Amino acid sequence: MAGAALNLPGNVLVDCPAAEFQDWCQAQGGIQYLLLTQRDGADRVERWQQRFQCPVYTQQYEAYLYPGVWVRPFAATAEVAPGLNLIWTPGYSPGSSCIYLERLGGVLFTGRHLLPDSQGELRLYRTRKTFHWPRQQRSLETLRNWLGARPVQYICPGAHTGFLRGRGYLAVNSPTDWYDQVRERLMTGVPQVR
Repeated sequence: MAGAALNLPGNVLVDCPAAEFQDWCQAQGGIQYLLLTQRDGADRVERWQQRFQCPVYTQQYEAYLYPGVWVRPFAATAEVAPGLNLIWTPGYSPGSSCIYLERLGGVLFTGRHLLPDSQGELRLYRTRKTFHWPRQQRSLETLRNWLGARPVQYICPGAHTGFLRGRGYLAVNSPTDWYDQVRERLMTGVPQVR
């Protein structure tokens, strides 16, 4: 996320892409905050943090994965900057989290907590890597309760983005009805992904 464009005190990187993106990020002004939504890519975190000398925000149950790294662990929620929050949503992994940005009508980065299906509709997925399926289902309710009346205009998942046909995000028709649609899909069946 481009910090200046979003009126944030610096650039934000969500999760850790491959190292070949580091030069591009440097050309954009570097990274001032690294926010992790889950532990996939843990082996890349130290290299990113060392290159950009930025704090790494992760849920406390996954902070142990990053010895020697400048980590700012959080319990249930954390405000990284005004209007930029992390919310603990365990299930996919013990420290899975979502990120909420109060800009652009509300942007929710779901990591691997909520993913698009082949029709581009948001769902909970139970995979062989799912840490705790009942917790993941409860985390959907936790997320909704935390959001309360906060609007969600865009949802940015951390995987299955090919199902979004090149967009990289889901534009939500109703900033408050997305949750009911996900719950309804959960009741009609849970995709099993290997």
